[in-house]
Amino acid sequence: MAVHNKHTYSLKISKFIHSKNSLFYLFIFLIGLSIGFFCAFYLENFSSIIQTSIYSVLHALSPSPILVTSSLPPPDSSSPSPSLLTLSPPPRPSPPNEQIPLMHNMSDEDLIKNAMRIATMSVPNTTPYKVAFMFLTTGPIPLSPLWELFFKGHESLLSIYIHPHPSYNDTFPKDSIFYGRRITSQPVYWGDISMVDAERRLLANALLDASNQRFVLLSESCIPLFNFTTTYNYLINSNLSYINSLDDARKIGRGRYNPQMAPHITIQDWRKGAQWFEVNRDLALGIISDRKYYNLFKEYCHKPCYNDEHYLSTLVNILYPEMNSNRTITYVNWSTSGPHPRKFVKNDITEEFLSSVRFGSTECIYNNNMTPMCFLFARKFAPNTLMPLVIICPYVYGCQYLSFNVLFFFLVPIMRLIDV
Repeated sequence: MAVHNKHTYSLKISKFIHSKNSLFYLFIFLIGLSIGFFCAFYLENFSSIIQTSIYSVLHALSPSPILVTSSLPPPDSSSPSPSLLTLSPPPRPSPPNEQIPLMHNMSDEDLIKNAMRIATMSVPNTTPYKVAFMFLTTGPIPLSPLWELFFKGHESLLSIYIHPHPSYNDTFPKDSIFYGRRITSQPVYWGDISMVDAERRLLANALLDASNQRFVLLSESCIPLFNFTTTYNYLINSNLSYINSLDDARKIGRGRYNPQMAPHITIQDWRKGAQWFEVNRDLALGIISDRKYYNLFKEYCHKPCYNDEHYLSTLVNILYPEMNSNRTITYVNWSTSGPHPRKFVKNDITEEFLSSVRFGSTECIYNNNMTPMCFLFARKFAPNTLMPLVIICPYVYGCQYLSFNVLFFFLVPIMRLIDV
């Protein structure tokens, strides 16, 4: 009887394997690949992993948040470094402990009023400076596992704000650093004033936290080019903000100027630049408080005039030229013709390619000194670049381990595919 049962059980297993056919073998292959990849990163700590739960491992292996010192981290220390990366200045005063939820019913006007009010209600505290990472997206952030590795261990030095389309309903796991960071959003249309509205909305929400001192705008297709400490040092210690602002005499530059904006905005004031910016707190406050130039753009800048390419560039040129570097820190490849930049796919991702983006550009000025380190971020990267980016993460970003969140990010879709 036992032999019969054993034979029946074997037949069931055989039928299961053959019924799943190639999907079963694909699953076995990918599980083995993932286990091998996982072990490569955890080999030195394997004994401790056996003795602890997944939750304990995630917290035990996370490096403690540290305040940034004057030296760059080891992974990037062999590369040319920007000058004057010194100790961060002492914290600015921050407002009373007033919490306004990210998801609220305030209008944009009320939100900006609150941000301006809190900016003037300061009391001293000892909170370290933070960098606000503002994601302007259409929906999901496919490269979020890479950003998780980038942020891990530095949570006290950063804030995250996500502006998706309001119809987007998905969310992040509760243990993700992106969880609960969505702000009240409105529909955004390419080139329209709604794009500027979204940028100002992100800035206003981030300004509610007075610990945020630098503000960087990113998309779902952006990636970091250096590890967090290098990026943080570069931004916190910078004397200027980074808004691309150029006097472009071509049709796609001055050709988009509307004379009806005069005399408040003249053709000599008109500027063009990349949408993706980074600003300090003072400039961020100046941007959200502007009504005069915002209203002119809203009334007179219509296609082929694109608000996101001209509003900030022109505003900062008129009001705050001394605060701006006139360059962007987000790399984009415009080698292809058309209105959109080149999109990078998985076959493009190599150490050589990323090195060329990180240090292959013409030197630029940082704190009055020349540096080859001109870009901190890059876009546009397709979702299928995630795996190769994670694989080379230790060599480019200095990742010391592969997060369980990242591992399961790859395994869950496979398990769903074969109904495991």
